[in-house]
Amino acid sequence: MEAKHLTMGCCYLSRRLNQLSSHDPLWKRHCKKYWLISDEEKIRRNQSWKAIFVSTYSDLGRYIQYYATLKKAWDDLEKYLGQRCPRMIGSLKESVQEEDLDAVEAQIGCKLPDDYRCSFRIHNGQKLVVPGLMGSMALSNHYRSEDLLDIDTAAGGFQQRLGLKQCLPLTFCIHTGLSQYMALESVEGRNKYEIFYQCPDQMARNPSAIDMFITGTSYLEWFTSYVNKVVTGGYPIIRDQIFRYVHDKECVATTGDITVSVSTSFLPELSSVHPPHYFFTYRIRIEMSKDALPEKACQLDSRYWRITNAKGDVEEVQGPGVVGEFPIISPGRVYEYTSCTTFSTTSGYMEGYYTFHCLYYKEKFFNVTIPRFHMVCPTFKVSTARMETNHNEYAVDEDEDSTDTDEYEDRRRVMDIPAPSGRCPHHT
Repeated sequence: MEAKHLTMGCCYLSRRLNQLSSHDPLWKRHCKKYWLISDEEKIRRNQSWKAIFVSTYSDLGRYIQYYATLKKAWDDLEKYLGQRCPRMIGSLKESVQEEDLDAVEAQIGCKLPDDYRCSFRIHNGQKLVVPGLMGSMALSNHYRSEDLLDIDTAAGGFQQRLGLKQCLPLTFCIHTGLSQYMALESVEGRNKYEIFYQCPDQMARNPSAIDMFITGTSYLEWFTSYVNKVVTGGYPIIRDQIFRYVHDKECVATTGDITVSVSTSFLPELSSVHPPHYFFTYRIRIEMSKDALPEKACQLDSRYWRITNAKGDVEEVQGPGVVGEFPIISPGRVYEYTSCTTFSTTSGYMEGYYTFHCLYYKEKFFNVTIPRFHMVCPTFKVSTARMETNHNEYAVDEDEDSTDTDEYEDRRRVMDIPAPSGRCPHHT
């Protein structure tokens, strides 16, 4: 009798569990959590939530821990750029299939990380066009715009040479040849799946001596952190391009009716660890309050800079105007320009003031504060080839530093940034 009751209880429990497993609202929660399936998508598919979950899992199940995060990042990016840079969205490629990714692994002889594979199941990078999805930078004679490579182009650039052994390019700039690479194995001092800009050691006799500016610890962290900066307005969009200027909200100073704010960016392609030469660009915005009285209109006459490197060395610079101009600022008007500087140390800061004269009272002069802004190069790693070489072969001069940065300044209106080519001049 007890055995019969136990059997009946087990049957009831099994039947109840089967009913619960088919309860569609339970599957709805999982579909929304793991696959971001909307109610509209469910109606379009004309399937139950359980059927949708099972079919999606059969295709994307290996990515269940990454898919929702990456899909949201892509959706947010498309929505944000669709309103501001529709041409860029038009360059995105459709997703690839599992067999395409498997074929690439067979071709390069390395496994691709699941977060990277997952992203390509959503979008297969972009076409080699300008502007690039992964950000741009423009100076007077230097332009960079990085495309997010599709899987076949990335595989074609897979490296086996010393210095970049088993590294896969993620991005590419058709103007400079610059790429960000992902290490597919822990070799030559790199961590597995670490992402970096290569930086050849210009003082080494060994061509495989390549230092690295680190930009990410994994594809998921690298891509989602970039997207977050874009969609939250952390990176400005100028003439349909994403410019990777970082703005510190504390880096703003107001003098009377005039506000000055500064954004900065590090340029790895114009920098080196050996010799120590770290190149930064900064973008300055000067704005007069729209509520200012008309007689507050003024013209910029000169600039003063106080430049301090990480060793505490100070340099003072003065000069007429900015970028060869003497802008007039009136109520509600904004003036912006871009300039650059270099340090022989990994960080430094600048501060100073502009001198203006009033247009209505030409004898009246006043200074407007430029807030202190810091510039710090990203984390870098020194090539193992250098560490394995006799250090006496190298001579490092760390005394070179920036001089009058405005010698190389180039004005950039927000809506008028050209795409020059070539390299920025090195400061002397």
